[in-house]
Amino acid sequence: MLHLWSASWIAALALGALVWGLTFWTVVFHRKKDDELPKQVKYNGLVEATCIVVPFIAIAVLFYFTAITENFVNKETKHPDVTVTVVAFKWNWQFQYDQVTSPVNKQPVNTVGTSDEIPILVLPTNQTIRINEEATDVIHSFWVPALLFKRDVVPGLHNSFEVTITKKGAYVGHCAELCGTYHSMMNFELRSVSQADYHTYLQKLQTFKPGSPNYNNRQAAALAAIGQPTKAVTTHPFSTDRTLRHSS
Repeated sequence: MLHLWSASWIAALALGALVWGLTFWTVVFHRKKDDELPKQVKYNGLVEATCIVVPFIAIAVLFYFTAITENFVNKETKHPDVTVTVVAFKWNWQFQYDQVTSPVNKQPVNTVGTSDEIPILVLPTNQTIRINEEATDVIHSFWVPALLFKRDVVPGLHNSFEVTITKKGAYVGHCAELCGTYHSMMNFELRSVSQADYHTYLQKLQTFKPGSPNYNNRQAAALAAIGQPTKAVTTHPFSTDRTLRHSS
């Protein structure tokens, strides 16, 4: 995708160079020297045609590279390797792993954040991952800066995108759409792991029964099972106490 953006930048720089070049040409060669009336070019077909055709070509080039870049970014495969559903709500996240169901209720396993715990989205490396988005209340936006991509999460609208992560690591995520009082505290973490660890993580989540005493601790226990830190390392929970007079 980078070479597509580079081409767009080259086209934009070329257009800028043309504009500045014409500006300096006018300043240098057509500045006022005496009281003689400058040469008039009104109704000059060549000049008027040039002023129309050159900007049109520049716009067409920019539009072309924009269109092919958007098509590349929005392209989705028929059969992704991994599918997850991100559910945004005021003011946290639920991550649902669609391809693995709980043996108890036959629903996809999931983890969900709270005011005291940052939700962690665990994904495998070197796999085609489709992220489906849902919102339960207002418009949110799923944004992981390290992925160089974000997409709004809109109630009643099915948004999705695909990504392939090539490096293991922990990456901070945010809601990038002003969604209310605690918008700035709506953080999460993306944890990319090996494919083997990803499968082990999901298998561990399957062992927790909804309603059991340890069910709310399932995220930490599943992370510990693959040797990962059980808490987010790129961000931390923020206090929701409205009476605080200092940052948390």
